Amino acid sequence: MVAHNLGYPRIGSHRELKKASEQYWAGKSTHDQLVEAGQRIRRDNWLTQQQAGITLIPCNDFSFYDQILDWSLTVDAIPERFRPLANQPGVNELDLYFAMARGYQKDGLDLIAMEMTKWFDTNYHYIVPEFSKNQSFSLRSEKIFSDFEEAKTVLGSIPKPVVPGPVTYLLLGKEKEGGFHRLDLLDRLLPVYEQILSRLQEQGAEWIQFDEPGLVLNSDEQQRTAYARAYRFLRERFPNLKFLVASYFECFGENLSLATQLPVDALHIDLVRCPNQLDDLLNTAFVTSQTRVSLGVVDGRNIWINDLNRSLELIRKATDALGSDRVLVAPSCSLLHTPCDLDSETEAGGVTPEIKQWLAFARQKLDEVVKLATLSAQPDSEQTQRWLAENEAVLAARRNSPLINRPDVQQRVSRLTDRDTHRASAFGKRQTLQHQRLNLPLFPTTTIGSFPQTEDVRINRAKFKKGEKTREQYEDFIRTETQKAIRWQEEIGLDVLVHGEFERNDMVEYFGELLDGFAFSQNGWVQSYGSRCVKPPIIYGDVHRPEAMTVRWAEYAQSLTPKPVKGMLTGPVTILQWSFVRDDQPRRDTCMQLAFAIRDEVVDLERAGIQLIQIDEPAIREGLPLRRENWAAYLDWAVRAFRISASGVGDETQIHTHMCYSEFNDIIQQIADMDADVITIETSRSQMELLDAFVQFNYPNEIGPGVYDIHSPRVPTTDEMVALLNKAADVLPVRNLWVNPDCGLKTRRWPETEQALKNMVQAAQTVRNLVVEHV
Repeated sequence: MVAHNLGYPRIGSHRELKKASEQYWAGKSTHDQLVEAGQRIRRDNWLTQQQAGITLIPCNDFSFYDQILDWSLTVDAIPERFRPLANQPGVNELDLYFAMARGYQKDGLDLIAMEMTKWFDTNYHYIVPEFSKNQSFSLRSEKIFSDFEEAKTVLGSIPKPVVPGPVTYLLLGKEKEGGFHRLDLLDRLLPVYEQILSRLQEQGAEWIQFDEPGLVLNSDEQQRTAYARAYRFLRERFPNLKFLVASYFECFGENLSLATQLPVDALHIDLVRCPNQLDDLLNTAFVTSQTRVSLGVVDGRNIWINDLNRSLELIRKATDALGSDRVLVAPSCSLLHTPCDLDSETEAGGVTPEIKQWLAFARQKLDEVVKLATLSAQPDSEQTQRWLAENEAVLAARRNSPLINRPDVQQRVSRLTDRDTHRASAFGKRQTLQHQRLNLPLFPTTTIGSFPQTEDVRINRAKFKKGEKTREQYEDFIRTETQKAIRWQEEIGLDVLVHGEFERNDMVEYFGELLDGFAFSQNGWVQSYGSRCVKPPIIYGDVHRPEAMTVRWAEYAQSLTPKPVKGMLTGPVTILQWSFVRDDQPRRDTCMQLAFAIRDEVVDLERAGIQLIQIDEPAIREGLPLRRENWAAYLDWAVRAFRISASGVGDETQIHTHMCYSEFNDIIQQIADMDADVITIETSRSQMELLDAFVQFNYPNEIGPGVYDIHSPRVPTTDEMVALLNKAADVLPVRNLWVNPDCGLKTRRWPETEQALKNMVQAAQTVRNLVVEHV
């Protein structure tokens, strides 16, 4: 039985890619040094998979920033604004590539970065392709071919190139003008795929993996026709190449018949997210075809060990119906979403031996895939029985561990009532009281929360964690940084201040460290976007807040200024989404436990005199199930969780929330149902496009549409921000508008942050004057 893999983490086991990329961006290393760093990571990845026993090893799954951006460059889908840069002498392909992702502001050019959004329902972000009506495609980048040759040399065998499926690639993009649908471009794109496959075939490729996760989304006739046409076109031209179409993250739904009839050699299905779809597949004509099925039985999205017996039941069901020669075993999706290697963890890092035995990172998941293939081939061997007995013993120990259960927490959730989910008064009354209390100007200015985490901040935190600084010394440093931030915000004229979050390592990890039921890895990093890596907490048991988490620092910051300072919290859904969540109870139950913990913190902040409290929920949209028929159940408990966290305070306390890089049109009613007094959203990269949903819905509460993109080092001009604010003021009541960046400023440097925020304050003042003059 073939054991294969769909993709491997590309950041390096010690985040080598992050360090190499940021050195290059800062001008501290050369192009060749960055390329060499990528080569080392790829080599390590390929050899790790080979040594684990993986038969079909992927290549072209490595990326310096994002795999969809890679493909846009490969097929020459470069937005027109970047063409002058592409044609400049001395600009190499990587510089153009990074400019598309991050923006570019030098050499007389000022180029806005391409839009970025979430990859399906994960916390990974991809760069959104941009398409025009007259879009053309051609083969531009040689990356896929050089990666293939490199992998062949390293492995001494034939790797499996991974490419975005043509239909999913188009669906992930956006039309940048009217008069066409992006799927209309399929016939122009397919000849480039033909060129690419022809070159790969000449190089000796045998298998091609097409990633088509779009197949699990609700589809219309145009989309289904596009899938059928694309693979018919490719099959006719390459009868001897083996095609594997990979879908993941959900069930096929109405696309099952389409998927099983595609002219491909293997179809990958995600049996972690949708185990029932194996029965559905085996009840189709697929059984009598020659197509193989790749069973995604090892969880590529989470870090818990595999239940070998449960996976073997699925494998045996498939082999009984199809025969073992038609079955492949794999993770459910690319291992991009999991940390590299559990062996790098020590007890000192926070993962105790008891918890560690319950976990599997990417390296261990390779072992699980190979072990399942072996177990299936040798069901009665002594080794098989030993492996199964050891696995069951660990699973039983986890189920029965006293670390898992807290009856008081479970009872509090079980006693949940509607009263826990509603503010005392409707928004209209709350708004009047809040405006009287806060007395803010029109277009009040604020930031989303964090300020740059400088090298000095990181060094002091590291020294404190290593015991090289006392708590008193470290907290003196944090107080100094907080005071400087407050004074600077006062100087530039911001209306609502933040304390800067210098004491926080990460917006989720910080809270997890202060809540019971969480564990933390030392090296459990995963890529969020580009060089941005996160280390998700591990929720292993019932969640409880033993004491206040943020009150002391909020009180200190507020004591420094007469201006209001926001209390800053991460919401329950986002903590859930951005953690590795326990898989032994429904996610809803874990989210409700988190909601009550945050509610207690909100109440304590109000008691401490904090007048504005921001509960960030950037992951609400991300957590939305991929199939619409599952939306209602999720949105019900997600909105309830937010309302639980926010509803323990009085009418005069203003509740803010923040959401970034999300499409709101289809869930705008539920966003309104959250009943936050103020919502801040990303709108700058989309040029206020995301605001349309709030306008068309007639959103009743206050809104802060982000006026500059913090994911780019580019500093926007005052005029740009004025233009965006004027767009917003044309369609929304000015008394409901706030002025703010798209997101927190943690990842930025101070020079660009200072200039951008000064420009933002000036933009707010300009539009205030325009409104006054107009009145």
